[in-house]
Amino acid sequence: MNEEEFNQSLVDFNNSISDLTPLLNKSEVITYINITTEMPISYAVPLYGYIMPFLLIITIIANTLIVVVLSKRHMRTPTNVVLMAMALCDMFTVLIPAPWLIYMYTFGNHYKPLWPISLCYAWNAMHEVIPNMFHTASIWLTLALAVQRYIFVCHAPLARKFCTMSNVYKCLIYILVVAALHQSFRFFDSEYSTVDVLWNNRTTHVCRRERAYWVKFYVTENCYFITYFMFRVLFVHLIPCVALVILNILLFRALKQAQQRRDQLLSKKNQKNECKRLRDSNCTTLMLIVVVTVFLIVEIPLVVVTLLHIISSTLYEFLDYYVANTLILFTNFFIILSYPINFAIYCGMSRQFRETFKELFIRGAVSTRNGSSRYSLVNGPRTCTNETVL
Repeated sequence: MNEEEFNQSLVDFNNSISDLTPLLNKSEVITYINITTEMPISYAVPLYGYIMPFLLIITIIANTLIVVVLSKRHMRTPTNVVLMAMALCDMFTVLIPAPWLIYMYTFGNHYKPLWPISLCYAWNAMHEVIPNMFHTASIWLTLALAVQRYIFVCHAPLARKFCTMSNVYKCLIYILVVAALHQSFRFFDSEYSTVDVLWNNRTTHVCRRERAYWVKFYVTENCYFITYFMFRVLFVHLIPCVALVILNILLFRALKQAQQRRDQLLSKKNQKNECKRLRDSNCTTLMLIVVVTVFLIVEIPLVVVTLLHIISSTLYEFLDYYVANTLILFTNFFIILSYPINFAIYCGMSRQFRETFKELFIRGAVSTRNGSSRYSLVNGPRTCTNETVL
C-alpha cells in the first residue's frame, strides 16, 4: 500500500468512527480497540515502528550478556543477583510487547480494526498488563539494590544479617509475586465480543470492548481505576523515586567520606590491602549511584505525567490527553532506551565485569594477574556476606 492509499484508508477509517454501530442496532454505541485514535501515530510510527526493532535487538543482546556474565559462579553476590534480575525484567518489558509493536507500527497495521477476540485479549495482556508487571518489578528491584548498597556501605554489621544470598532470593520472589498480583486484575477488567460494523464501505468484524461485570456493578469504574492509579503513583512511582533520591544522596555522602578515609590510608604503610578493598568498594558504590541516577532521569517524567492524570481525572479536568499521551509515549520510549545503557555502565566502571566478559567472549583475553579475574587480589576475599566488588 502506497502513502496515498494509506492516507485514504486512514481518512475512511476515521470518518467511519461515528458510524461504527452494529448492523442490526443503529442506536448502540461501540467501544472497540482503535490504535489510531489511542496513540499519537505521527510519533508512534517512527519511534515504535522504525527505531524500536533495532533497540529491541540491542537490549536483548546487552541484557543477555549481563545475565551470562553475572551468573558465573565467581560473580554470584547479593548485589549481582539483584542486577541480574533487573536485567531480566528490563528485557522482558521490551520483549513481551515487541511482536505487537512490530505488527502495528513497523508493518503499518495500526489503522485496521483488531479481531478476533483472542487477539484482542492478547493485545491487552502483551501490550499493557505484562510489560507493566515487569516494569513494576524492575522499579522495586532498583530500590532494593539501593537499600542493599546503603546497608553495605553505611551499616556494615547489619549486612551480615540481612544482606545474605538467601534473603536476597526471598526478596526477589516477594517483589515478583507482589508485582504480578498488582497487575492480575487487569487481565480480567475488560470483556470482548465480536460485532459487525461498516468500515471502509464493507462489513468488518471488530472486537467490542466493555468493562467486566464485576468492575461496573460491584466495584464501579471510578473506584477501580482511582484505586489502581493511586497505588501505582504512590507505591510504584512516587515513593520509590523519592526513596531512591534520598538513598543516592546518602550513598554519595558516604562515598565522599570513604574517599577521605582512603586518602588517609594511602599515607600510611602496611595499609595497601585495606586501601585496595576500599577503592573497589567505592567503585562499586559509584557505579550503582550512576545506575540509579539513569533510572531516575527517565522515570521521574513518567511519575509527573501519571500524577497529573490522576489529578485531572479526580479533582479538576485540565489535562489535554493528546499531549498527555504524547508525553507518555516519549517517556516510555526513553525508559526503554535506557535499558541497554546498564551494560555500558558495567563495562566502563567494573573491572571484574570487564575481565569476566573478556574471558567468556574474547578468546585469549585472560587476566595477567593469577591467570583469572576471579582470583584477583584487587577484589580481595569474599566477606561473610558473600559481597565482593562487582
